[in-house]
Amino acid sequence: MPVLMPALVEAAFDYLVPEHTQEGTLVEAKLAGRSLVGVVWDAQKDAKEIPLAKLKPITQAIADLPPLKREFRQWLDWVSEFTLAPKGAVLSLCGLAYAAKATRKKFAPQEFIVTLPKLTKGQNEVAEQLIRPGGEQKPILLDGVTGSGKTEVYFHAIAEAIAKNTQVLVLVPEISLTHQWLERFEKTFGAAPCVWHSRMTPAAKARAWKAVVKGEVQVVVGARSALFLPFHKLGLLVIDEEHDPSYKQEDGVLYHARDMAVIRARVEKVPVILVSATPSLETLENVREGKYRALHLTERFGAAGLPTVRLIDLRIDTPERGAFISPLVKKAMLETLARGEQVLFFMNRRGYAPLLLCRACGHRFACSNCSAWLVVHGKSRLECHHCGHKEQLPTECPSCKAAADKLAPCGPGVERIAEEVRDIFVGSASTPTLAVLSSDEAIAAETWAEIEAGKIDILVGTQMVAKGHHFPRLTLVVVVDADVGLDGADLRAGERTYQLLHQLGGRAGRGELAGTVLVQTYAPEHAVMKALVAHDRDRLMALEARERKAGGWPPFGQLAAILLDGVDEKKVREAAQMLARTAPDDKRIRVLGPAPAPLSKLRGQYRYRLLVKAGSGIHLQRTLKGWLAGQKFSGVRIKVDVNPYYFM
Repeated sequence: MPVLMPALVEAAFDYLVPEHTQEGTLVEAKLAGRSLVGVVWDAQKDAKEIPLAKLKPITQAIADLPPLKREFRQWLDWVSEFTLAPKGAVLSLCGLAYAAKATRKKFAPQEFIVTLPKLTKGQNEVAEQLIRPGGEQKPILLDGVTGSGKTEVYFHAIAEAIAKNTQVLVLVPEISLTHQWLERFEKTFGAAPCVWHSRMTPAAKARAWKAVVKGEVQVVVGARSALFLPFHKLGLLVIDEEHDPSYKQEDGVLYHARDMAVIRARVEKVPVILVSATPSLETLENVREGKYRALHLTERFGAAGLPTVRLIDLRIDTPERGAFISPLVKKAMLETLARGEQVLFFMNRRGYAPLLLCRACGHRFACSNCSAWLVVHGKSRLECHHCGHKEQLPTECPSCKAAADKLAPCGPGVERIAEEVRDIFVGSASTPTLAVLSSDEAIAAETWAEIEAGKIDILVGTQMVAKGHHFPRLTLVVVVDADVGLDGADLRAGERTYQLLHQLGGRAGRGELAGTVLVQTYAPEHAVMKALVAHDRDRLMALEARERKAGGWPPFGQLAAILLDGVDEKKVREAAQMLARTAPDDKRIRVLGPAPAPLSKLRGQYRYRLLVKAGSGIHLQRTLKGWLAGQKFSGVRIKVDVNPYYFM
C-alpha cells in the first residue's frame, strides 16, 4: 500500500502493510535509513504494480490512534498542488512525529461550563446568524469596528459547536498576544482551551497532539501551524484578525493560513468564520462576488465611541533638533497624564535605531550575511533582524578608523522613542511609569496585568500593541512615524498601513473615556491618512481595488514569485536568466525579471527573483509546474511562492 512520509518527497512509496489496514492509518516505517511516522495514503488509479518481493515492510501500525480522515488527506493533497510543495513536505507540517513519542501524562480533559456574555440587540442578531446561517454554507466574514464585541459574538458559535460535541480551531495571528483572549475564554467557558504554540515542550506537544487526534480536546487556539493539526471531528474554524500578514508562512512550505483554512473548511464541510475590523481586500472581494457572507457590527460596545483621529503635519509642527516627537504631541501627552489616563507611543521599528553611520566617512554598518543594515540595540550591540547576527558596538569605524564619537545612530526605533519620552520628564517632580513592548522580548503576563490595571502610564511599542488588547484607561495613541509603512513597492502597502494604524487607533477610548489618535506624518494628503481621519475604510478599499484591478494584481489576477538562491552569485544569476529564457510562450502570462531580490543576500545566500503575472483564465500552478519540471541547477535552489505577500 502507498505510505506518504513526512519528508521532501513528491509522492507516497509502496510498503508491505498488514491486510485490512485502512487508508489514513498512522504507521512507522523506514525511509533512507530513518524511522519516520507516515500515513497509509490513498491508492492512485494509475499506480504501477510492484512485486511484493521488492517491497519493504512497515515497522508497525500505530494502533492506539485513529486513522486520519479522508477529507483531511484530500485537503493536504490540495495544499500541495496549490503551493507546488512536495506532498511529503506538506505532511511534515502535521506533527506526525508526536504520534510515536511516549507520554506519561494524558491531556487534562476540558470540562466546559458555558456562561455566555450578554449581548446587545445588534450583537445578538449577528450571533444568531453565526449559529444558524441557513441556506448554502459559505465562509462568513464577521466585520466589526474595533471594540464592537466580535469575540463575544463568535463565542456563541463556539458554544454551539461544543454543545454538538465537535472540535473547534481558533487561529490567531500571534499566540504570544492572546493573554486577554484566553482570560475571556476561560471566564466564558469555565475552562482553558488547548493552546498550540512553538514554546511548548515536546512532551506537552505530544500530549496535546494525541488528544486532538483522538477527539479528546474540543477547543484549540493557535497560530498558523495549528491549522495542520489532524482533528478527529472538526466542527468550526475561526480565523481571528483574518487580515493579519503574519498568517503568511515564509519558510519551508509557503502558504497563507487564512486561505488554506477556508479550503479546509470547504473540504471537511464545516463552517468557517473570518473576523476583522479591517478585512483584507481579498476577503472583501469574495464578499462582493457572493462567495462569502458578511455580518456587520457597526457600533462599539457600551458607551465607547470611535476615537478622534488628528493628523500632525511634521512639515509644520516640526520636532526639535534630534527629536522625533512633535511639540503638539508632547502637550497632548502631558494633558492626558494629568488626567490620570494612559498614553501609547507606536513606532514600528525594533531596537534603538535602524542604522549606525560614521559621520566622518559615511560608512554604514551592514550585516556580513545579508544585504541589510545592522540595527542598533541599546548602547551595546548591533543586530541583524533577518539572520540574527549580533556584534558589539564598535570602538572605531572599520573604514576610516574614526573614533566611536563619530559613529551616529540614525533614525528612531522603539527604544529611542522610549528614551526621548523619558528625557521629557528629567527634573520633573514626578516621573510616570513606562513600559517598552517589543517583539524582541517576551512580555510577561504580569506586565500586561499592570497595564490593564492602569499601573503603567506610558506604553512604547511596536505592532504587537495593535492587536486585540483592551486597556480601559488608554485614551491617547501616538503614531510616531506613520509614513514608514508606505515606503517601497509593496502592492499592499496602503492596505497594510491603514489596517495597522486603524487597529492601533482602536486601542484608544475602549472604556468610558473618549479616545484620541495623533498621527505624525509628512504626507497628510495621502489617501490612507484621509481614510484614518474620516474612519472611511470602504472608500480607501474601493480605491485600492480600482488600482489593483487596473494593473491586474491580486485579487484581480494571479501572481507567483520564483526565488532562486545560492552561495555563488554568478550561478544564481545565470540560473535565473536561463529560467526566464525558457518561460512559457503564452500571451496570458507575463514574466517580470529576473532581478536581484530587494533583500539580495540573506543568511549568506544570494537571491534573484522572477514575478509571474497571469489572468484568472489560466491554471497558474499547472503552468508553473510544467515550466519548472526538470529545471535543476547545480548549487541553486528554486522556490515558488503562489500569491506572495512579501517582496523582500
